[in-house]
Amino acid sequence: MRLTAFSDYALRMLMYAASAADRLITIEETARTFKVSKTHLNKVANTLTRSGYLKAIRGRSGGLVLGCRPEMIRIGDVIRLTEPDFALVECFASGNQCVLTASCKLSGMFGEAIASFQNTLDRYTLADIVLMPGDFLGSPTSPARVGSARGGE
Repeated sequence: MRLTAFSDYALRMLMYAASAADRLITIEETARTFKVSKTHLNKVANTLTRSGYLKAIRGRSGGLVLGCRPEMIRIGDVIRLTEPDFALVECFASGNQCVLTASCKLSGMFGEAIASFQNTLDRYTLADIVLMPGDFLGSPTSPARVGSARGGE
């Protein structure tokens, strides 16, 4: 099983916003920090904003900030929001045409595995995975960037 890049970027964006505390972050800054597409992050930010995980502040000095406290954002909820489905095998998807569906035992095993995966993620919140601002090497507040901005002190 593999999460989509969309889910990966959503978690990274939330972690970055949480590390910034009350400072507004921008999509451009976040894209530079993670070396990812600004266009893709726009879509991620829109999804997170519509769901209330991020709050968008419009205007010239606008940006993004967490829409709620980090301890209120469950990782499992974010993954369920950003993943298109958890159809690990054909019988989990709509339009299933597998000839083994009536007698196969894989669906029960995979169903249990997915439930365990989701239950584990539900035990964690953004507060559990938040990093310090300097942990983001490409961020404006990382030690490497701050040092180079001061002439390499």
